[in-house]
Amino acid sequence: MNLPARHQLRSLVTAVAVTLTLALAGIAGCEGQQDPGPPSVREKLRESHIDGQPVLRIGVSAEDPENGAFVDFEREIAKYIAKNLGYEGADIEYHPLNTEERITALQSGQVDLVISSFSMTEEREKDVLFAGPYFVTTQEVLVPRKLKDRVRTIEDLRDPQLKVCSSGGSTTEDELKERGIQPRLVMNVSDCVRGMRAGKYDVVSSDKAILAGFLSLYPEEFEIVDMPFGTTEKLGVGVPIGDPALRDLVAYFLGKSHEQGRKTGNSPWLTAYQTTLGRWLEADLPQPPPHDVPDLVDFDDKAPTR
Repeated sequence: MNLPARHQLRSLVTAVAVTLTLALAGIAGCEGQQDPGPPSVREKLRESHIDGQPVLRIGVSAEDPENGAFVDFEREIAKYIAKNLGYEGADIEYHPLNTEERITALQSGQVDLVISSFSMTEEREKDVLFAGPYFVTTQEVLVPRKLKDRVRTIEDLRDPQLKVCSSGGSTTEDELKERGIQPRLVMNVSDCVRGMRAGKYDVVSSDKAILAGFLSLYPEEFEIVDMPFGTTEKLGVGVPIGDPALRDLVAYFLGKSHEQGRKTGNSPWLTAYQTTLGRWLEADLPQPPPHDVPDLVDFDDKAPTR
């Protein structure tokens, strides 16, 4: 073989080797760029502000312990979420909050979560993050049994002789005023109920779930009247606006319970509802599907350790 032929062969072998090397490097690069998959629950916990905290602080209704079944229901939901975040028993602090204190308590860092009849609205989403809903309800009224025939419609509520009570800073207050009804405003719905029992007010308007809680305490005194307000209240778990990781975790655990209930007919949510509010509302009410549930990897069903 002459020199030019050898040179051509050597060049060809070199080109093939270079091409093979580049191809292998490309394959390795593609393998390195493969989708790592969804994050795990533990990874999300490390991203959240509660990572390493010895105590989980949950804002709850200041109605407690005066609202029977509804407070019991929300407490059970709070315990379920806390357990999945790795907190049980003495590791959980409950902070009673009035309606107007909920957003401030999250913004100031007083609490880590709020589970307190917190309606998910666009206006509030400017200040807090929501996971949920964990309950969907409607606005109704609670009246003494002696007035059940007098108070049947929204038009009846416009009677200036009728003293309608509601909590200030609530979506109920806004709805009443939009309907031309001027309510007497107090700090908490429990103040309305105490006032109605004392003859100070004639009607209490709030979420049906909250009213059912008071009905569970005074079943012989009051009655819930369904009103065609047309407003559906989606109650969610409030999370600080700067902690999307914690929001995702709460949404994931609510979604996990929802899927369990849908597939098996039993779940932590259904147990909580049926043993509390289900005695006073629809017994077979299903858990509402939570919004924007993230895809996370849950290694096991045990509470993550801190």
